[in-house]
Amino acid sequence: MRRASFRDMNCSVAQSLEVLGEWWTLLIVRDAFFGVSRFEEFQSRLGIARNILATRLETLVEAGILERRVYEEARGRSDYVLTAKGRALWPVLTALRQWGDDWMVGEGNAPVEMVHRTCGARARAEMVCSHCGERLHGRDLKVVAGPGSDDPSLLRSPAPGLPGAD
Repeated sequence: MRRASFRDMNCSVAQSLEVLGEWWTLLIVRDAFFGVSRFEEFQSRLGIARNILATRLETLVEAGILERRVYEEARGRSDYVLTAKGRALWPVLTALRQWGDDWMVGEGNAPVEMVHRTCGARARAEMVCSHCGERLHGRDLKVVAGPGSDDPSLLRSPAPGLPGAD
């Protein structure tokens, strides 16, 4: 069953899902962060059908998240490497991975951890205020209309304890 497009929805999350919402897509981006760049290696690591992988890679290239770099022109072989736009997805994947560590695989079962190169400690990424540096929690935030807002109903009645709730 094909879902409806979010293309016309004025919501940054919906617009992002237009490119990233298919379940293989973030796994491809994850593997690109892990240094995978060749079609065959993506296919082997993920166990994804070749036609689906080709479609997902093309979508990521068209969206400017991956760049195709030819390494063997005669055989039509290319590497797929993250662009600046693709590398900007690092916090998204990190947050999703940390959520999965906490809520899906459970404490002490994380398949991947981060080590801070500067101090050598295992680290977790945290959201902080870009103005004062304070750690951000949903209860400390309020969601307000942005300059591109055209739908006041988008911000109605958030759940208690979430951004926007008073």
